Amino acid sequence: MDDTTPYLLFTPGPLSTTPTVRQAMLRELSTWDVEYQAVCQSIRRRLVDLAVGDHEARSHYTSVLMQGSGTFVIESVLGSVVPPDGRLLIATNGAYGKRMTSIAARLGLEHTELLHREVERVDAGRIRDALADDPRITHVAYVHCETTTGIVNDAGAIGDVVAAAGRRLIVDAMSSFGGVPFDMVDFGADYAVSSANKCVQGVPGFGYVIARRDSLAATEGWARSVSLDLYDQWRVSEALDGKLRFTSPTHSVLGFDRALDELVAEGGVEGRNRRYEENRRTLVTGMEELGFRTLLPAELQSPVITTFLMPEEPSFSFEEFFLALKSLGFMIYPGKVTDADTFRIGTIGDISPDDVARLLAAIADVRRDMGRAG
Repeated sequence: MDDTTPYLLFTPGPLSTTPTVRQAMLRELSTWDVEYQAVCQSIRRRLVDLAVGDHEARSHYTSVLMQGSGTFVIESVLGSVVPPDGRLLIATNGAYGKRMTSIAARLGLEHTELLHREVERVDAGRIRDALADDPRITHVAYVHCETTTGIVNDAGAIGDVVAAAGRRLIVDAMSSFGGVPFDMVDFGADYAVSSANKCVQGVPGFGYVIARRDSLAATEGWARSVSLDLYDQWRVSEALDGKLRFTSPTHSVLGFDRALDELVAEGGVEGRNRRYEENRRTLVTGMEELGFRTLLPAELQSPVITTFLMPEEPSFSFEEFFLALKSLGFMIYPGKVTDADTFRIGTIGDISPDDVARLLAAIADVRRDMGRAG
């Protein structure tokens, strides 16, 4: 580590990237350069390849790059693909599902929130019942991996229910795409949304949408925003060989292009998932040996981020714990659960089980020092 990488990011994104991804961003290309546009087109094709396992089915899908953070892209989808007379059902079990509800309310979308507890998966049966009760619902949205807790929802079961009801499905795959197996066909998704700075291991600057062509093509004129008009962004990229309508985050795109190469070299999503799972197993085993307890049972847990309960010790201060780990070269996250005192540790990005072991050693040292001080 050096001044440019002062600590490892044990977070759900932005996350630690490889030196080669950072190196790729040092080039400066114009958005009108055919070389740069070819990079954008290559990324769009490769995103579809990652999202759709069936080679023959890939022609029915497309992808769109959109400037901004992941939340910008979620807002782009919600604000662009629900028709003026449509209604959105949002199944939530954490803060990021609730954020979709906030977006829908601000945009004036007709919507219903199907609220679940943060420690339980979204219930496909409840979605089925809600769709049966309200024929006005045209679209369903949920978060695949809800990083409020680290829980992973049952995408296959949800997709089957929505498809059987003949509705469109929007999946926030922000923290799972590229690191947790995800297939548009198997999961019945019309739209899947993620961001460059997640499991593909790029940097912030843009997000992307993988979409069924027929679903997206039907949305012309529905967008509630000019800059976040998903259909128009897609139309321009299709017509101008990958060009984005407004200023493109060129450096981030070039880094992401390299990150996709590195994902392939690691064995694709399956290979990366194996490393992330080993990171998580190493972390949880070590934390339990140090006396920490996880919020979720193992069967609900994704390899993206794990939520731990705060120790019930008078000497334990999360702020002191957080700052001490930062000084030792490790960045973790505060908790986001509403009814429990927690903190979170991510296991994605350019980190290995050896890095996790070093983090655990640092946590043991910090706990020991805090105990002496207390």
